[in-house]
Amino acid sequence: MGQEFIINSAALENKINQLLPSQGGKGAGFDLSASTQIVPIVDLTETAEGSEVRQDLQTAFSHNSITAFAGAAASQTIITTTGYFRVFGTANFNATAANIAFTLTDGATNKPVITFDNKGAFSIQSYDFVVFLSAGDSLLVSSSNAGAAFRGATRQIADISGNLIDP
Repeated sequence: MGQEFIINSAALENKINQLLPSQGGKGAGFDLSASTQIVPIVDLTETAEGSEVRQDLQTAFSHNSITAFAGAAASQTIITTTGYFRVFGTANFNATAANIAFTLTDGATNKPVITFDNKGAFSIQSYDFVVFLSAGDSLLVSSSNAGAAFRGATRQIADISGNLIDP
């Protein structure tokens, strides 16, 4: 049998009362105690929240969850929906000086996210990053000429509130 100890800490009591009002925060205060007895804790948070899929599995790819894009010597808008998105793929360059740029825009101001510059050698660069788009934002990708081709896909991983989206 474990030993019981009384904890006299106003700061801890105030925090418990603030976080757990049903434990005495709205009425008469109760003393905090500790025990040397081992008590197992079972975390039922995911089930209580209605999600039983592990967080890493919620970011998996599926046929319906990815949107592919590709182009060369062009500019295109690849995401206009609000939320958190994973963007991944390759930037392919032939022996021509060129660049490929990913840019966030709100319609008035452009901000570069990632740019690949090629000085005239054959190369393949991979990319994999996450962006957040609020209302009115878009993610663009552009290629300076036919010597720079981009190919990739996007996957929404969470909505604007940060709630993970199942594939």
